[in-house]
Amino acid sequence: MLRGLFSLDNPVIRFFCLIGNLWMLNILWLVCSLPIVTLGASTTALVYSCMKLRADEGYIFKNFFKSFKENFKQSTILWLLYLVVGALLGLGLIFWNNYTMPGSKLIWGVVLAFSILYLISILYVFAIQSKFVNTIKNTIKYSFLIAFTHIKETIMLALIVAGVVLANMFTIFLVNFITINVGMSIVNYWMSAHYQEIFEKYIPKKRYTSDDDYYEEDENESYADADVVVEDN
Repeated sequence: MLRGLFSLDNPVIRFFCLIGNLWMLNILWLVCSLPIVTLGASTTALVYSCMKLRADEGYIFKNFFKSFKENFKQSTILWLLYLVVGALLGLGLIFWNNYTMPGSKLIWGVVLAFSILYLISILYVFAIQSKFVNTIKNTIKYSFLIAFTHIKETIMLALIVAGVVLANMFTIFLVNFITINVGMSIVNYWMSAHYQEIFEKYIPKKRYTSDDDYYEEDENESYADADVVVEDN
């Protein structure tokens, strides 16, 4: 009976093991994000590790640092690019909201529209970077393409992020404490289920012939021939 109680097949034990793994991932993400400039690489590594954890593949530290190292340069460029664009959009919203010249509200609306597109893109860009090998230009392009192709999942991801942000803004300190210590990895683990479901449609499936040699299936989904991705990372 005791053997069954402490077995790794026990759902309770598996749950606590999962929480432990997510806590370690969260610590890795925090430590590797401290220089700020590395936030893109650490976020890419976190998303990659969460998808691997869901698939029960590899080890936490190995997966995280593998992705961190391989995607460091491109993820850092993406992060700095999005940081600058986000700052400009934020300043634009503040400026045009307080400006009184005729047509200022129209310009504010245009900036708001671009800000929404920016937020939609950032939901996917680091996840795409963690999973596929592409140029920076194509990674950004596909973040929009996938977002609007899978609008239902995009809305779900946006609601998850919005819920976490609002919970940390308008609730007790305990929520902030939980978010900092384990919340980021839990959120990304939750979101990774949607990423995996979407990305599977863009990865050519492998079928085995009678000679044990595989060939890649070209007709996976409607986007299989659209050169959406280059290579599974």
